[in-house]
Amino acid sequence: MTPITNKTLPTKTLILLSAASLLLASCDNPADKATKAGVKDAVEVTASKATQGVKYVLLPSSELLFVGSKVTGSHKGGFKTFSGSFTVADHALVGSGQKIVIDMNSLFTDTEKLTGHLKSPDFFNVEKNPQASFELSSLKSAAEGQYEVAGNLTINGATKNITFPATASLTEGKAQVHAKFSINRKDFGIVYAGMADDLIRDEVLLELKLEAAPEA
Repeated sequence: MTPITNKTLPTKTLILLSAASLLLASCDNPADKATKAGVKDAVEVTASKATQGVKYVLLPSSELLFVGSKVTGSHKGGFKTFSGSFTVADHALVGSGQKIVIDMNSLFTDTEKLTGHLKSPDFFNVEKNPQASFELSSLKSAAEGQYEVAGNLTINGATKNITFPATASLTEGKAQVHAKFSINRKDFGIVYAGMADDLIRDEVLLELKLEAAPEA
């Protein structure tokens, strides 16, 4: 039996196979490669009254990023303007009640048209809900530098308590926190389906790259 090689396949067949491969690659869901955040109803948050610990304030180098996808591909984006802090004691993250506040008007994506659409009532309804926030409700150390983070996430006027893993390190007077996980947009009332032949997936990949320094 003659083995099948590029030389034995007709040109049209090779083109179709290449196109199919590209289509399958573009259909991958980026959120499938990350931990799915636990989601439950919002909880009452009590700010930590710990007397020890140093307040670390987020630096401009911090990043809040996301990847959303649909049947035919995905788009990257994030938020340019946000503020917040967390507490460090004995080289570890501690406390609760700390909050990150996001200016939803600072949203950006890789496509100008998409940026405008995401700010519309179909998605984040930024005119009505100009801010989003994450308020820390609990923090559990899983191992050195590894944490289970829980907090009330408010987007589009809806609040849910989410739980996700994160890593943290403290070097040269700076604290760095990294987390990558997915959430379901429909949990926050974002239900726009997209085009019939190009449906938007429910899962959104979030990535936090936070850098902070002691408050002056």
